[in-house]
Amino acid sequence: MMTKDIDKNRSQIQYFCMDDLVPEDHLLRLIEKAIDWNFIYDLVEDKYSPDWGRPSMDPVTLIKIPFIQYLYGIRSMRQTIKEIEVNVAYRWFLGLDMYDPVPHFTTFGKNYTRRFKDTDLFEQIFSRILDECYKHGFVDPSEVFVDATHVKACANIHKKEKGIARQEALFYEEQLQKEIDEDRAEHGKKPLMHKDNGPGGPSGNGREEKEIKKSTTDPESGWFHKGEHKQVFAYTIGTACDKNGWILNYTVDPGNLHDSRTFKGLYDKIRNIGIEKLIADAGYKTPAIAKLLIDDGITPVFPYHRPMTKEGFFRKHEYVYDEYYDCYICPADKAIPYSTTNRDGYREYRSNTKECANCPYLTQCTLSASHQKTITRHIWEPYMEICEDIRHTLGMKDLYSRRKETIERLFGTAKEAHGFRYTQMKGKVRMRMKAGLTYACMNLKKLAKMLQRIGKIGPKEPQYLKDSSFAVA
Repeated sequence: MMTKDIDKNRSQIQYFCMDDLVPEDHLLRLIEKAIDWNFIYDLVEDKYSPDWGRPSMDPVTLIKIPFIQYLYGIRSMRQTIKEIEVNVAYRWFLGLDMYDPVPHFTTFGKNYTRRFKDTDLFEQIFSRILDECYKHGFVDPSEVFVDATHVKACANIHKKEKGIARQEALFYEEQLQKEIDEDRAEHGKKPLMHKDNGPGGPSGNGREEKEIKKSTTDPESGWFHKGEHKQVFAYTIGTACDKNGWILNYTVDPGNLHDSRTFKGLYDKIRNIGIEKLIADAGYKTPAIAKLLIDDGITPVFPYHRPMTKEGFFRKHEYVYDEYYDCYICPADKAIPYSTTNRDGYREYRSNTKECANCPYLTQCTLSASHQKTITRHIWEPYMEICEDIRHTLGMKDLYSRRKETIERLFGTAKEAHGFRYTQMKGKVRMRMKAGLTYACMNLKKLAKMLQRIGKIGPKEPQYLKDSSFAVA
């Protein structure tokens, strides 16, 4: 028999408790039990007047609103407020009853501009949640995975202009210049006149300038191109996580900066957390980063990098380096001696043109009109050789392959479930807020589910979920 009673309960007056309307295993209920939100009061206390002005909205409620947005990947604050109006669980999480008015969608934005804009509030919130993860023993920083992802900026690709950018100093530049001069002195060469030694000195007036594309909508973003088709204004989000997928820290930079340039900012935030091995992709495989990690007692785990030699020519490994005589031996058993050390830190080894002119391997060696072969070797090349030895160590290949289960999975989850594929924020400061809130939500969500799994909060998970590798997103 067909039942038609869809309208019978719509006009009924009922008595209920808000707490009874939220299921025991609801994610927001688990999150509420996983962390004591009162720590926010201490963080924002100096942003409110103690004795004058109108009563403010509860700061915990104010901060929880964007948490709902990033936790569920809602596209905008306006849409978030609409969802809160009709979602009982959201109201319960914010401490609102069914008749309490929901804040206007501009409320958080105005409070951010007037109170939190020039503070590190959201970095502190991220750190406080991460500390809770440490307290429960879930985080293991001995093996850290590092990578960067790009978030599309809120900028029209057609609204751009040409700009001039002066290259910033690299983190290792001063030390490299010193060692270049020492290396040249050992070989009887004069020291180089470095870029910063010109007019203006350390101010950087001697640095190279280049033309870049600059957004007129969001000037702090950077023009990012990957392949021939993907060209957008974006931000680079450098991220570090442990082997269990806990996000340890992050940085925000323009999308046109290479990973090797943004690494130092991220590394400075995590270098003292007890790292034993740091796993990163080929974008971080540079002599400077290798030296930095090895000198700090950290084992770098980098992948194999295929030589970019043209087809039909000898590869670099076919030229054997003789450390004692400081020269290379070519496939024809001829010595290629040291010539000079350039300002980029590379020693140049150049062959004898007379010997090369009649060499049977000339066409496989060089196309130089003078028949001279030039091989370069960085003064920090021994650090790269150590990295190669580490790469061939038993277990390192399997360790590197875990990137897809850790850092790459984090990026996929952030973009698919938490709205991290693009941003509606403009400016680097607001982008840092978005990154901090997104990663704080991901750690908090994982913390709540892990505490539920071990039975500390909420109803215990069914056994089939405990056995599943996909139980914790």
